[in-house]
Amino acid sequence: MHNNQNDTAAEDERRLAILGYKQELKRSFSGFSNFAISFSIISILSGCFTTFSQAWNNGGPIAISIGWPVVAFFILIIGFSLAELASAYPVSGGIYWWASKLGGAKAGFYTGWLNLIGLLAVTASVVYGSATFLNITIGTYFPGYASGFLGGDSINQQFFWFIIIMIVITILNCFSSEVLALFNNISVWWHVFGAAIIIAILVIAPAQHQDLKWVFTERINNSGFSNGSTFWIYVLPLGLLLTQYTITGFDASAHLSEETKNAHITAAKGIWKSIFYSAIGGYILLLAFLYAATKPEIVSSFDPNINPYGSGSVIAILNNALSPFLFKSVLLISTFGQLFCAIACLTSCSRMLFAFSRDAAVPGHQHWSKVNRHQVPANAVLASALIGILITLPALWKSPRGIPTAFYAVVSVGVIGLYLAFLIPIWLRWRMGKKFIQGEWNLGNHYKWMNIAAMIEIIVMCIYFIMPFEPAAVPGNKEFSWLAVNYAPVLVGLTLLFLWAWWHLSVKKWFIGPIKTIQL
Repeated sequence: MHNNQNDTAAEDERRLAILGYKQELKRSFSGFSNFAISFSIISILSGCFTTFSQAWNNGGPIAISIGWPVVAFFILIIGFSLAELASAYPVSGGIYWWASKLGGAKAGFYTGWLNLIGLLAVTASVVYGSATFLNITIGTYFPGYASGFLGGDSINQQFFWFIIIMIVITILNCFSSEVLALFNNISVWWHVFGAAIIIAILVIAPAQHQDLKWVFTERINNSGFSNGSTFWIYVLPLGLLLTQYTITGFDASAHLSEETKNAHITAAKGIWKSIFYSAIGGYILLLAFLYAATKPEIVSSFDPNINPYGSGSVIAILNNALSPFLFKSVLLISTFGQLFCAIACLTSCSRMLFAFSRDAAVPGHQHWSKVNRHQVPANAVLASALIGILITLPALWKSPRGIPTAFYAVVSVGVIGLYLAFLIPIWLRWRMGKKFIQGEWNLGNHYKWMNIAAMIEIIVMCIYFIMPFEPAAVPGNKEFSWLAVNYAPVLVGLTLLFLWAWWHLSVKKWFIGPIKTIQL
């Protein structure tokens, strides 16, 4: 057995050396641990809870009962396309490295930055979402807290816990990778059993349930935009943000390739399996929410006296359907799941920053590419956390309708950044056709249609994610307010403009893409 482990380690090191790198990070992740980190980042206990209102208010039950499986199917195709690349090139840079290999330094530079920005934003949004839930959970357990702590201002309370959680997960991420692997392994079972317990509670405990017809045909439009054709063309697609945001971050399996045993097979499987199992588990969980939503008018209410949790909040469904004890139990399960998700997000983000800095593509790269005595890039962890805090500062202000627009904007930036980063290597691989040397796990000839389907879905989704979320965000509207504006297109646009200028003025003169640390 010990010889087999040594043989695997030697083979992993040999594969990495062929790709140009010496083994610096510790290979302590098993195939299950590699799957576990992507499964933890997708986190049905996070996305399905924190972004539920996006689907409820923009489409209602059909955005979930019909929208979730349709979008999840396309995301699985994206996952298959990336898994093939992960098998061919099992390195820490993942998406960025693949783009460099297939399309040169320029493709790698843009991909790397989009991927890094996406991971920074997703990490920030997950931590903010978990802070929101933690704040509500504490308020539920301690009745005087909500009105007494920080003057009773929920926005300030949420931001306080956002900072606290970010500090805690930063400290945890500076421990050895064995500790992180343990956290992720526990996280998988927490998500599996936690979601199963919540589903069982929602099936058994409520006195009444919605019927099948309501779950699969009911439409709700609390967006402020008109019904009719606008509903189908604009409002309902905005509701699909729930699925696209929840099932993301699965590229973590690729980022941890250099810390995973047998990565050329296990990282590829980690990507698609984490999507597949999350899609099924998330769908059952969301259907359980809908069946328990017997008071939709209360859930939809914007009046804090009727619904203190915000329009479309899943917490309003739980509060109306469950006894106080069960309500508190579900909140606790979800909050812990979200904290596990936050730990995994920061791990993935810091590894991307480490790998990209190793190739001198990030200002201050010499600091972010260092590893500490635990063989962990601690400086990259710290930088990722600080940037996450900075980009979420606008969440201290709310839009006129009480929507945390900044949270949804950070979510949008994260999703757009990640999926555009996926788009580039998928397109480059499709363009190469038969010249691409497939790894042990591959799509055969199916890449031809799968790559095209993946690219179309990403482009359509990115267009919707830069659109206004409410009428007050549309310039020229009489209720227009800058606080309501989805600033995702501004951030993404300015970033792309900055990267374009930086590339032409400076980067192209010195950036050569991945820098080999070993020569064979």
